[in-house]
Parts: sequence; structure tokens; C-alpha cells
Amino acid sequence: MGPLSGFRIIELEGLGPAPFAGMMLADMGAEVISITRKSTPEGKPVENTISERGKKSIALNLKDPRGVEAVLKLCENADALIEGFRPGVAEKLGIGPEDCMGRNPKLVYGRMTGWGQTGPMSQMAGHDINYISLSGALGSIGRAGERPMPPLNLVGDFGGGGMFLAFGVVSAMLECSRSGQGQVVDVSMVEGSAALMHMMYSFLNNSTFGWRDERGVNILDTGAHFYEVYETSDGGYMSVGPIEPQFYAILKEKMDLSEEDFGAQYDASRWPELKEKLAAVFKTRTRAEWTEVFDGTDACVAPILSMTEAPKHPHNVARNSFIEVGGHVQPAPAPKFSRSAPATPNAAPRPGSDTDAVLTEAAGFSADELAALRSDGVLT
Repeated sequence: MGPLSGFRIIELEGLGPAPFAGMMLADMGAEVISITRKSTPEGKPVENTISERGKKSIALNLKDPRGVEAVLKLCENADALIEGFRPGVAEKLGIGPEDCMGRNPKLVYGRMTGWGQTGPMSQMAGHDINYISLSGALGSIGRAGERPMPPLNLVGDFGGGGMFLAFGVVSAMLECSRSGQGQVVDVSMVEGSAALMHMMYSFLNNSTFGWRDERGVNILDTGAHFYEVYETSDGGYMSVGPIEPQFYAILKEKMDLSEEDFGAQYDASRWPELKEKLAAVFKTRTRAEWTEVFDGTDACVAPILSMTEAPKHPHNVARNSFIEVGGHVQPAPAPKFSRSAPATPNAAPRPGSDTDAVLTEAAGFSADELAALRSDGVLT
């Protein structure tokens, strides 16, 4: 029984960030009903999509008024609905906030887009790389003198988008438990990724930190030699991050770095030179050897693992940080709870496999009604 057990969430099928938000809610025990456009017949292979784990799946034709009515009936007994369409699309389908909340005034309507529901760019197409461009995040990531480096689609899509959608929906459901009223949650990936940059904006506004609005010259953006990635003799890599002097002292001790060369940790004028020297030292041993050197210390040094290596690391194994669901290794639900720990999620359902059960239980459709809807192509 996870902490969100007892909550029912409707998820309108989308790509990436919205299903990720639904996965987070399902991981915590919520009943998440994903509405897809088309079912997958038995016998056909189904892509193992981690973001669909733990959910129920129903298939509806939303171009048919009866499919729309099915969504609205589901909303009558739901706590929240989440969608990631462009602004206005849900309204055109007849399942916008007014439509859904008209059936259930307590409904939390969570909507997420890259630019937000309003503003001069709200109707423009875009992707993670564009949204984090506008927030100042992408312009801050990369090495000195080089072009910005997109950090996968983690910052906008999933950090600034999906996680903020899940957080916003849970916050609104909590508020509803006090006020008895639902509301619309407008998530913008631009604003979410800007919020993730709060520390950098704080540094930029405070001259004490000496943060410069440039890439690769600051303490946390690979400007400093003690916050960097170094290659080892076997082509592996180590991450190095002893920002605090007491941890930096351990790094110097373990690597036998001279005080004459490495004593002035925060002398930024020497950082480029010290990077080269530190890089040369790291090239003298393999990744495994350096990992052993720093194991159990406070030097803030760790091996950089691949996606296939990470689940096998002893620390991750000890904490069950990765689990196997449906024969596929994947990240475990996070965070962990001392009392209301969620169960291991079920594998992603076959699209449309729960249509009859969900519409019967959650929307009150009879067997005859379902048969008629299926015959007419409303249940797809």
C-alpha cells in the first residue's frame, strides 16, 4: 500500500513526460488509468515501456462523442486527470477542464506543456532542448569556449515537466482535501527547468559566490579542477567533486598531490592548469584501481557507470535501487518509505487490456453497453 493508495488518476495518453508523471503516481500506489487510442490484440508483441508500469489501460475513440462521454464518466469518480496536449487540444476533444470539472468540481486537472498554457509561444511546437534554452539552463551547461551541451532530455521533459506535474497534482489533491475544490495545474517545462536552476540564479545574484554567466568557468560547471570528469588508463571515467576543503584534503592525500601545486583550491586562475595535472594523474591507473583507492572515503570520487553497469553496482544492489519487472531491469520506485512502502509495480499492461473492467467498475457501464460501444468502434 503506497502513500497514494486510494487515489484515482486519469491519464490521457501522451509521450514521455506525462506518462512519466503517471508512472510516479502509480509507483506511489495511485490507481492510474491510462487512456490510449488503440488497443493491442493478444498475440502481438508489446513494447516494454517502463513509464506504463503499474497502470491500467483502456482504449477509447475520442473522436466519437460516446468515447468522450466515457472519459467524463470516469472523471466523476476520479481525483485527478493529467494530460500533455498542446493548449486547446483537450478543449476541442470535449475533455478540457470545464468539461471534466463540470462533472466533478473536486477534480484536479493537471496539464503540462513546454511553454505553458499562455504566452506568445504557447502554441508553438518544441522539445526539451528548446524549453531549457528559454529557461537559461541549456546556456549554462557545457565547457568553456564550447557550444552548450544538451543533457539528454532530463532537465525539461522529466525534471522540469513530469516531476513538476506529479508534484503539482499531489499538491492540489492535498489542498482539495482541505477546501473540497479542484483546480487546474498549469505546468510549463520552461518554468520547471528554471526552478531547477534556482541555485545558479542565486549564485548569479550574489557577488559573494563569484558566479559568472558563462559556461565552464564556475565551480559547478566543470570550471574547477575539483568538480570534473577524468579519464582513466583503461578508457573509463571517474567523477570528482570534493568542493569542501576537508574533502579536498582527502583527495590530495589519496592521490599524493603536492601541497605546492594543489594547495590553493579556490584560486580560479589556476584551475585550467590544475585540471591538466589532475588528468595526468588519473591516467596512471584504471577505473577499477581508482575506485578501490577511494572506496569508503570522503573524497567525493565515484566511478562513472554505464546504464548496464549501474544496476549491478554493490551499493545499488544493497538498496534494491533497480528491480526486475516483466523480465526487464529498471529503476525502482523512488523515494523509499519507512511505513507506507509501495508494492513492486506490475509490468506495463497491454494497451486496452483493462477497458471492460475499468469502465464497469469506475464508470458504471453495463455489459450490454460495452458490447454496443465495441461494435460501433468506440472501444478500440
